Amino acid sequence: MLSERQNEIIQTTIEIIANKGIQGFTLKNLSVEIGISEPAIYRHFKSKTDILFTMLKQFQNFKKQISENILSSKTNSLEKINMVFESLLNKFSENSSLVSVIFADEIFYNEIKLSNKIAEIRDMNNSLFVEIIGNGQQNNEIRKDIEVKYVVLMIMGALRLLVKKWKMSGYNFDLQEEGKALFLAIKTTIQN
Repeated sequence: MLSERQNEIIQTTIEIIANKGIQGFTLKNLSVEIGISEPAIYRHFKSKTDILFTMLKQFQNFKKQISENILSSKTNSLEKINMVFESLLNKFSENSSLVSVIFADEIFYNEIKLSNKIAEIRDMNNSLFVEIIGNGQQNNEIRKDIEVKYVVLMIMGALRLLVKKWKMSGYNFDLQEEGKALFLAIKTTIQN
């Protein structure tokens, strides 16, 4: 469990990255934003990488919890896909700065620990959709003439592109409404 100060450091880090990019995320900028000294940050985290890793771990824990809830629900596969959309888009709508970190694989490319954590999150998403879609095909809810891996790619790619488009527009449209429309388009395409 993180302390109140650790949560403040993580939230401020997300906001700095969203506003200034990864280059703007320095311990100096972080300490100024929070109003504490740079050495005080080290009382809470070992390094910048540790801050970012903890932030990604928090998101991974969130994803794990919603995945477990969705998989254990008694709804059909299409509704489960919709539940994934709704939970992620709600999370991003509540904290738009988070998008700058979660969908920024390229900024962590040279940092193996962070790159691996992003890969774990992506693999977890992939596994969730593979299970939902595979079950949907077995239950004749989802078309069987498209391989599971391609249905997953369509869904994950479309969702990622929608969120990136929202960010690039300056959060200029209702992400949840667009997400609903996107889900309906996907549902129409894959439904049996």
